[in-house]
Amino acid sequence: MTTQSDDEQQSGSARQRLLDAADELFYAHGINATGVDAVITAADVARMTFYRHFRGKDDLVIAYLEGRDVRWRATLDEAIANAGTDSRAQLLAFFDALKTWHGDPRFRGCPFANAAAEFPGPDHPARAVVAAHKQAVQQRMTEIANNVPHTAPNLLVDQLMMLYEGATTTQALGVVTRAADKARATAAQLIYTG
Repeated sequence: MTTQSDDEQQSGSARQRLLDAADELFYAHGINATGVDAVITAADVARMTFYRHFRGKDDLVIAYLEGRDVRWRATLDEAIANAGTDSRAQLLAFFDALKTWHGDPRFRGCPFANAAAEFPGPDHPARAVVAAHKQAVQQRMTEIANNVPHTAPNLLVDQLMMLYEGATTTQALGVVTRAADKARATAAQLIYTG
């Protein structure tokens, strides 16, 4: 049986502390507003430890976004599983997942949209992670929508994606309260009347 050495365990926990600190700080304060020194301080690691795990801030940003993607997909998978086998209910589960996320007191919008706004250049490596995340969500929605008796499933997906993205933005800005619930109600009308 192979076990991790103390150095490997400490190294793994240091990397996780850096990721946890980056996740909290980047999401709460913004990526560009948060320097590497703030992450190192919050993680309580040495600068050398940071560079042992990440070549620089861009690598940390990528890891932060990839971690957010993994957690969001798990939340979405759980909501879809809880919806049962009906494809229409599974589509509505996208909004149930949003409601869970919006209910977090630390909620401040979509971390992927926030990152895209901070890195407007298409060549920044964070943009690839953002695009992959959004495409994966749309692909998952498309796979489910193709099982729904609807006259225009591609149009339905476009409409649902606009509701999905709009709910998060308007909730974060305080423009609409209970945005996920309201988007879900609108989505249900589109899904069941198409």
